[in-house]
Amino acid sequence: MSHLATQLDCHTKMLTDLQPLVLSQLEHDFTCLFDTISLPEPLDGACRYAVANHGKRVRPLLALASCLTVCPTHTPSMLDALRRVMMSVELIHGYSLVHDDLPCMDDDMLRRGKPTCHVVYGEAAALLAGDALQSLAFEILTITLPTLSVPVGQIDKLLCILAPRARRMVAGQQLDLNGEHQILNQQALQNIHQDKTGALIEAAVMMGGVCAGASETQMRQLTRYACTIGLAFQVQDDVLDVISDTATLGKPAGSDEKLQKSTYVRLLGINAACDYAKTLFDEARLSVVDFGEQNLLIQMADWLQKRSY
Repeated sequence: MSHLATQLDCHTKMLTDLQPLVLSQLEHDFTCLFDTISLPEPLDGACRYAVANHGKRVRPLLALASCLTVCPTHTPSMLDALRRVMMSVELIHGYSLVHDDLPCMDDDMLRRGKPTCHVVYGEAAALLAGDALQSLAFEILTITLPTLSVPVGQIDKLLCILAPRARRMVAGQQLDLNGEHQILNQQALQNIHQDKTGALIEAAVMMGGVCAGASETQMRQLTRYACTIGLAFQVQDDVLDVISDTATLGKPAGSDEKLQKSTYVRLLGINAACDYAKTLFDEARLSVVDFGEQNLLIQMADWLQKRSY
């Protein structure tokens, strides 16, 4: 039985209970994955380093929250599919961070409080690690792994959600680069972040819904939540980049200003950006209140709104 299944069988489904179990489960599952596929060095080390357990795991947690919000009574096959989804979205996220940090992109030396992948393993290995993680994000939905079954009936649905949103994330990154040294209006800024940040958050929430067998009506509610929480997350990121410090963020504070990026703080001012983030978080909670006033997606919104990094 997985760490996650044990926790769900023995505890109430509160986010504070589940988060450490998700971190532990992902660490175990990633180790199993890389032990199974046997990549050559230094690529293997770079890939493991890139997905090491130093992040908040927001996207896997959103997939879990979505799944259990729709279907609180889990089954072994549902949890197998969910574990694959959690790895898949985190692999995409991990590859995007490795590439974002490269000298040709944001040229960052610090990520999650540690040296970035290219600093430790070199630019070539980091570039290839990002490529490998992206490929594995799709392979993980079909590959045979010990003790983890393949969700045959859901593979097509999961891939149809993930693939276009992975592409949108890359397009959003290009739009973000295009927007450097410019003052963009709010619609243009929103267009960037609905793809760059929001697309993978959408994928996590929607794929969690698929694992739970969500109805069309429920999927529409989940999609509204995902779109709103993704934008709220980015607005808040822009605020934290200004008000927080490097030690707290785990990455260089003020990097948006250094790169002269268009941000919500630069466009709206710090107070209006904070107000806008609050409005979006409130809208996200309202979109899923039909699932229960303290469901896991609402708990996720509460947790994300209070985060400091």
